Amino acid sequence: MAEQTPPGLAAMTVNERLRFVGLMDQWDAAARAHDRDAMFKILKQVEIIDPAPIVDAVLTDPEKFGFQSSSRT
Repeated sequence: MAEQTPPGLAAMTVNERLRFVGLMDQWDAAARAHDRDAMFKILKQVEIIDPAPIVDAVLTDPEKFGFQSSSRT
């Protein structure tokens, strides 16, 4: 049986890219910490050409993307 080549990152969603390369935990931590620079670097590693709209969207409304406010218990 021939080995299958994994799909290119371009064919994946952002979350799929992060999981595929093992950066999901780092992304989550950066988003929870509101670490804009780290978020940019992580998205660049998964070949996001222009990460600004994604980073800005997450930082503007973190709960929409599954990041609870740190003030909640």
